[in-house]
Amino acid sequence: LAQDASIPLLERLRYLTIVASNLDEFFEIRMAGLIDQLRSKSPPSGMTMAELRAQYVEIAAMAHAMVDDQYTCLNSQVLPALARQGVRLLRRSELTAAQHAWVATYFREHVRPLMTPIGLDPAHPFPQVVNKSLNFVIELSGRDAFGRETAIAIVKAPRVLPRVMKLPASLGAGDNTFLLLSAVIHEHLGDLFPGREVVAYSQFRLTRDADLWLDEEDVKNLRQALKGELPHRQFGLPLRLEVAKGCPGHLARFLLAQFELGDEELYRCDGPVNLMRLAALIDQVDIDALRYPPFVPSRPKTLAEGVDILSAIRQGDVLLHHPYESFDPVVEFIRRAATDPDVVAIKQTVYRTGVNSVLMEALIDAARRGKEVTVVVELMARFDEEANINWADRLEQEGAQVVYGVFGLKTHAKLALILRREPTANGGHRLVPYAHLGTGNYHPRTARLYTDFGLLTADPDLCHDVNEVFLHITSLAKAARMRKLVLAPFTMHRRVLEMIRRETRNAREGKPARIIAKMNAL
Repeated sequence: LAQDASIPLLERLRYLTIVASNLDEFFEIRMAGLIDQLRSKSPPSGMTMAELRAQYVEIAAMAHAMVDDQYTCLNSQVLPALARQGVRLLRRSELTAAQHAWVATYFREHVRPLMTPIGLDPAHPFPQVVNKSLNFVIELSGRDAFGRETAIAIVKAPRVLPRVMKLPASLGAGDNTFLLLSAVIHEHLGDLFPGREVVAYSQFRLTRDADLWLDEEDVKNLRQALKGELPHRQFGLPLRLEVAKGCPGHLARFLLAQFELGDEELYRCDGPVNLMRLAALIDQVDIDALRYPPFVPSRPKTLAEGVDILSAIRQGDVLLHHPYESFDPVVEFIRRAATDPDVVAIKQTVYRTGVNSVLMEALIDAARRGKEVTVVVELMARFDEEANINWADRLEQEGAQVVYGVFGLKTHAKLALILRREPTANGGHRLVPYAHLGTGNYHPRTARLYTDFGLLTADPDLCHDVNEVFLHITSLAKAARMRKLVLAPFTMHRRVLEMIRRETRNAREGKPARIIAKMNAL
């Protein structure tokens, strides 16, 4: 998609950043597992060490080719095309005298005070490098303040500073001219070492193993165990070293030795070592023609603005197809449950919901109002563990019941159930269930990006099954017989195979037969 000239330019750049982010996670998790097997000499069952090594070499070669393609696309297609539209990402060699002066002031006032260059010697060992952080390796000549020749220094880029800066239009470069923080630091590396000469340098970035490993037999409290593990994620085993394309060989070898990596783990980047940082440029460009036109999701007619959502659901099931249809009805469903005095209980699963979540705030509000709120929070949602722990803490503080699914399995089902006290014909009351079942997360932002289905229903059988799922997860009792739902890991695998065999049989008999399947992975 980034190479597709028919796509708006900023969207092509966005696709490049998405690929870079996905590749980071591939190394942090998938490649980490493979490398761990190689280092521990523990190939999977049925595979020899030679086969495992060959698999790694093949994957590494594909990753190197992908990185080369990324930077070729960036430098030969996307950036030149953006420049023709007035959006420029400047190199240091392209700065005018006025821009050089602005950069010098910015470095002096905003960057230098935050930097701590480390000249390496026995009292200043190689510093810990945070996962995926921007750093610089510098070769120096001349003697230091103590008359010694310390040849190598390491500089960490301040993490609190923006990685992309928009230059003032008053400098004569237009309204959409940008410079990377790495270029600012490169420009003034010498200012960090007065009296020394910078001989060679390169930016670099280290990717580490970011998977979290918890021993089921040793864990007594999953949330506390995760809280203890999360800080170590930034300093897992080194996996990949990215350096600038022009990094001198001896500096690259020095870094590889420090991180105990081989040549296969070295990636030379013809541009910034973290393409994901260019996402900040996209958000600052004020040319709408370079983006996809704004898309406004529709609402089903049965859930038009002003319609009582529970009354509409009582009339019949409502199937939502995101992102083409709005996620707002799902938010309204939970908010209505939180504020409706007749709703007595809410049960919901949470996998990914984000740091700021209107849905989680609604559940907290419901707990404050005295409703029975039960939330199944999946703490092992990769890279969302910290956010989910924080939500779990807040929910418990407000009186909600919080459980963390089943250890060793991920609670990936997206379910919400509300129980409402409603009048009966004989003047009494009964509890009426309403449910939402979805394939996507309870996350309004990602619901605008990914294709998913959501079902709002008052169907007694479906609501019965949803409630049984919650009882099963919270009590750890055996799963009850479901009326309509299939539940992994108990019945889903068998049911899917049954349906495949049925369609196969129909096809052989000349009957209509079709399988449509959509999944993240098979």
